[in-house]
Amino acid sequence: MAQSSPSRRLTREASRLRTRADLLAAAKLLFVEKGFGATSLRDIAAQAGYTQGAFYSNFADKEALFIELMQSRASAQLGEVAQMLGDPALTQQAMLGALDAWSKRIDDEPEWAVLGIEFELQAGRSVALANASRALWSAHRDGFARCIELVFARLDLVPPEAPPMLAASFMALSHGLALQRPILGEVPAGQAIMVFLRGLIAAAKPVTRAKKSRG
Repeated sequence: MAQSSPSRRLTREASRLRTRADLLAAAKLLFVEKGFGATSLRDIAAQAGYTQGAFYSNFADKEALFIELMQSRASAQLGEVAQMLGDPALTQQAMLGALDAWSKRIDDEPEWAVLGIEFELQAGRSVALANASRALWSAHRDGFARCIELVFARLDLVPPEAPPMLAASFMALSHGLALQRPILGEVPAGQAIMVFLRGLIAAAKPVTRAKKSRG
């Protein structure tokens, strides 16, 4: 039996990934505009330009798609910060400038805050989404805690509180501002996070020589 060539297999895989990305992008748009509950599989497939069969070839159901959408966002966000902080050539001032730029990119994509709220609302109605939500936010908190720890280490400062607690506070601040949007209007979450971070940095104590030598 003839076997598919490597180039053909690669093309098929690239096509599958493109279809998957298109479906995720379409779902993101519709979930923001209409909400998860009011969006059907047919809506997502049609928005992406595919059949429902193409949807089921990539995702078991709408919940599975939503979970992957939020996991991909969380992974990309953490990956960007971790890569930035891992650059040994970055000076302390440049690091803070890079974090400021990152926070502005968050504010340029307010739809993710809407999706975060929608995800939590649906998690209260679905066991699968509830389990995924707990795992997602726990991993997100732990990842940001490591980033916060690295920020303070590079500044030679001791965090004023445990990094996991600070990470959870950053997340609560971001989600709280998103929930208050109908009342307060558009409050830049990224900017608020940086105000919070700079306040924590100002309140932090320098690392002592003894602690440095033990590290």
